Amino acid sequence: QLQLVESGGGLVRPGGSLRLSCAASGGTASINTMAWFRQAPGKEREFVAGVSWSGSSTFYAGSVKDRFTISRVDAKNTVYLLMNSLKPEDTAVYYCAADPGAYYSRHYRNTPDEYTYWGQGTQVTVSS
Repeated sequence: QLQLVESGGGLVRPGGSLRLSCAASGGTASINTMAWFRQAPGKEREFVAGVSWSGSSTFYAGSVKDRFTISRVDAKNTVYLLMNSLKPEDTAVYYCAADPGAYYSRHYRNTPDEYTYWGQGTQVTVSS
């Protein structure tokens, strides 16, 4: 059974940076797409960024494009989310997700119901 473990969340001031990590284990051979989602209090879970398992293709939500970078390190089975120029509205619990499906099939895989495996989440708070 695939397991995803996130780390790297915390408290950061507006304009600061954080790097989240998601380590995958137990069945990684079945994965084709990984992604980060976030959920703020009282809001629905929303897509942030995704990456193909090869790491060669990435896709982003418009609200984070040019500020966040998703990447995957092959040898470590780990996906990273580097978040720069953080804003208070980026405050949320960030979740790592994975799925055997392709990152693109008529559209990018960017909704929660398209992902089978989820991590437990890590809190990111942007506040002065």
